[in-house]
Amino acid sequence: MSLEGREIIIGSKYKLGRKIGAGSFGEIYLGTNIMSGEDIAVKLESIRAAHPQLEYEARVYKTLAGGVGIPFVRWYGREGDFNVLVMDLLGPSMEDLFNYCKRRFSLKTVLLLADQLLSRVEYVHSKGFIHRDIKPDNFLMGIGKRGNQVNMIDFGLAKRFRDPKSNVHIPYRENKNLTGTPRYASVNTHLGIEQSRRDDLESLGYILVYFCRGQLPWQGIRARTKKEKYDKIMEKKMTTPADALCRGLHQEFAIYLNYVRSLRFDDKPDYSYLRKLFRDLFVREGFQYDYVFDWTIRKLQEKKAAYQNPELNPVHSYIPGSAPFEAGPRRLATGAPLPSANLRAPYRSETKSPETSKRLDDVMLQYQQQQKMLQHKPAYFTNQPTITTNQVQQQQVQQQQVQQQQLTSPTSYQDPYASHLGYTGTGGGRMLVRDNQQQQQHQLQQQQQQQQQQQQQQQQQQQQQQQQQQQQQQQQQLGAKYERKRVLADEANPIEPSIADPLFSVKRTHFHAPTGSSSSRVLRSQTKAGHGSPHQQQQYLNNPNTSFHPDTTSPSYLPDSNDNNNQNQNTNNSNMVYHNDIQAMMDEREYPRQ
Repeated sequence: MSLEGREIIIGSKYKLGRKIGAGSFGEIYLGTNIMSGEDIAVKLESIRAAHPQLEYEARVYKTLAGGVGIPFVRWYGREGDFNVLVMDLLGPSMEDLFNYCKRRFSLKTVLLLADQLLSRVEYVHSKGFIHRDIKPDNFLMGIGKRGNQVNMIDFGLAKRFRDPKSNVHIPYRENKNLTGTPRYASVNTHLGIEQSRRDDLESLGYILVYFCRGQLPWQGIRARTKKEKYDKIMEKKMTTPADALCRGLHQEFAIYLNYVRSLRFDDKPDYSYLRKLFRDLFVREGFQYDYVFDWTIRKLQEKKAAYQNPELNPVHSYIPGSAPFEAGPRRLATGAPLPSANLRAPYRSETKSPETSKRLDDVMLQYQQQQKMLQHKPAYFTNQPTITTNQVQQQQVQQQQVQQQQLTSPTSYQDPYASHLGYTGTGGGRMLVRDNQQQQQHQLQQQQQQQQQQQQQQQQQQQQQQQQQQQQQQQQQLGAKYERKRVLADEANPIEPSIADPLFSVKRTHFHAPTGSSSSRVLRSQTKAGHGSPHQQQQYLNNPNTSFHPDTTSPSYLPDSNDNNNQNQNTNNSNMVYHNDIQAMMDEREYPRQ
């Protein structure tokens, strides 16, 4: 029931004026502050609504109060049969301005809007809420001094994604009803998955493409029922890769969509990265932040034309400080159905039929096959110059370095989203990009394990070499120790032969047996005693300058192979041989043979 034309005072302070908008929630009127004469907006909702939203929306506005681009709520209460929300009056919506500009925005206008839209969504998320109905109708320009500021409205479907006390993210759930506007809803929302921050950003990406192209591929789909239409929209979204959706546009738009579609349910988006993505494009194109939008230029052109031809003056369609309104009523709030007797059941409230479920499974299979094919296609550039083999090798090395940096730094965002995977959204909640990253991580882990094993083997080899060196040093020390003991033993028991006896001038250094062994002691004792061939002894006696070499004697002077096993026995035998030979030699000198 319309209240237009009646003299109604709300809250003893605001006078109700003409109707300026309507929706499934209720109606919006232009109002006036009786005290100051300031224009305000009045939102009305019937108290007979089965599920009132206006009171909840007023509480959300109160939580978000103070943020840039968030309307200020002046009063909320009940008047007669209506719940009433009094708030700041704003200008036209993005949809109104889009129609005013012949349904096409320039790149400069889209980038100017993208910067503000991302900031508004980020602020709402910082307060613990997700909007769940991102669309052009819910973003309004300001009026007067704030005519260049984008404002965000309609929080009737907003929801907390994080508990305010424990700061814990809401759990992942499925089989949820579709909430929001199907044209801009994310793929996860169509699949019945609980919405989170990633879904607001995906809807925002569709809005930007909509502003650049003038329409989206899933617009104009016809079906017998609304449910069938929504299923066809979902099918079209899932089978349209990001590079196909953004064909002809700058690659930043496809990078944006690939990024937000690759986010997990509870991931925190990197808003600064997304803003920088569009700001860099803005600077690269040589634009200036003068806040001259397309509708500003068009309005000036119309004013100039009206000044030259007064008969075409459209002044009656203007609101001061803003662009002209459309002739029909303007939708300012959500298009989601308000529960009432005349409303149909919401989407996904009923169980899917087997035919529909099978068709959706076929869509998923087709989508996954497309992803495998897209992995072998170039990213976003069709005309690529020819490159040499060295350049290819350099690119491969650079790609490997970037992949290692991304895998070792999970929190960094270094444009892995400008990938060749096309649509990197969910397939029944499964992320192809995430699977590819997990494979890369697994390969990197295997490489690291192999490197660790090689390092361990090298360390073991070094340890073995050190042990061998230590053993050799110990053997040398033991040999030197035994040699010192033998020398001390010889000094303790000296033999005093005749000084003229040349046999005792034999040098021990001519014998090269191992130091410290029992065989060396035997040979030394035999050398001292003059053991050798008679011819050698006689040669030595005739020529004292000739050195006696036991090495050239009979094989009995060579080391015994069983020397180690019979060390003690050889030692005793050598001592006995030594003394017996010396005695025999002394006897022979005193009593020469006849």
